[in-house]
Amino acid sequence: MKNLKAYLKPVLFLGSLLFVLSVQSQELITLINEGLKNNPEIQKFDFQYKIASEKVNEVNSLPNTEFNLGVMAVKPEMEMPMERFRVSVMQMLPWFGTITARENYVTSMADAQYIDITIAKRKLALSVSQLYYQLYEIKAKQDVLDNNIALLESYEQLALTSVEVGKASAVDVLRLQIRQNELLQEKEVLIQQYNGIQAALNSAINRDYNTEVVVVSSMKIPEEDSFFSYDSLEINPELIKYDKVYQSVEQSELLNQKESGPMIGFGVEYINQENSPMITSSYKDMVMPMLSVSIPIFNKKYSSQTKQNEWRKQEIESQKEQRLNMLKSELSKAISQRNQSRIKFVTQEKNLKQAKDAETILVKSYETGTIDFNDVLDIQELQLKFQMSQIESIKNYYVQSALINYLTS
Repeated sequence: MKNLKAYLKPVLFLGSLLFVLSVQSQELITLINEGLKNNPEIQKFDFQYKIASEKVNEVNSLPNTEFNLGVMAVKPEMEMPMERFRVSVMQMLPWFGTITARENYVTSMADAQYIDITIAKRKLALSVSQLYYQLYEIKAKQDVLDNNIALLESYEQLALTSVEVGKASAVDVLRLQIRQNELLQEKEVLIQQYNGIQAALNSAINRDYNTEVVVVSSMKIPEEDSFFSYDSLEINPELIKYDKVYQSVEQSELLNQKESGPMIGFGVEYINQENSPMITSSYKDMVMPMLSVSIPIFNKKYSSQTKQNEWRKQEIESQKEQRLNMLKSELSKAISQRNQSRIKFVTQEKNLKQAKDAETILVKSYETGTIDFNDVLDIQELQLKFQMSQIESIKNYYVQSALINYLTS
């Protein structure tokens, strides 16, 4: 069981592996730990494991001891000595090693059950991480909208001044105000999205749905990515689960072989007799040791079970191979999408710098009286688009990183 508990370590390390900055990850690690402690599904798997472990004590027992008592109800008139009553006790014993085989089988089933706990914890950590990154995305977009709204307000004041001196028309002012209204609408929509995802995250860690979730103010894509190989998929608990189930089938077959053997019973019977002139010995009662053997002559049941176990092992091997192929596909897709996020982030960073340069040129042109507020709005929309795309790229980068760590650690 110590080796099994070692599989739980990736759950505890998941939060720290996903991030480069420890400060940025601390809030998420706290949420994950709270979820691991309070999530009902994990508690369910924990109870199932305890039940499976307790079954070891259930199978570590002998068959029921048989006690028999017979009393002479009607006594025939005979000169021969008659028995008054008889008492017997019999204990059947399974074939040598059967109880140990049962213990090993039940223990192997409990080991497989324990892997379910590990998988559930890792999935919870992944789910909480991804929801957390979605909250970061929405919060960052809200901040960008606030900055852009403030920027448009400054442009509005600039436009009003231009109207007064005849360098702009009232239509330019209205366009700027309309654009502000659109951004305010986007912000309100984001607030509703944030509330929904926050409720989902709180539900995952089993706390009140409207509890405030604190997210980091900023995140950056690290300069280098961690390297992962497909070989690391072998330690994924989803695959280890198949190994444990396979071992339980092997133990089931060993138990089947033991149970196909005979059972031996030992006992003793005591017979109490009446006094009779025919009995000359001082010992009128009888004590009779007994030996019983139960042989499964018609044992098609056990041979059928052997065939079923063999097919079951082949089935498990096929299932594991299929799941491994799916995990490889998921890992390849996650790495590709993470790389795409980095490429998009770098591109949007260049675009954003150029858009800011264009904005600077437009603002400076105001001094010569040639400012075009249509161009101002166009540049503002481009900046907003690039900023939003950058935030989405950061979110997608860490969402895919969380999935990669789930698959390979």
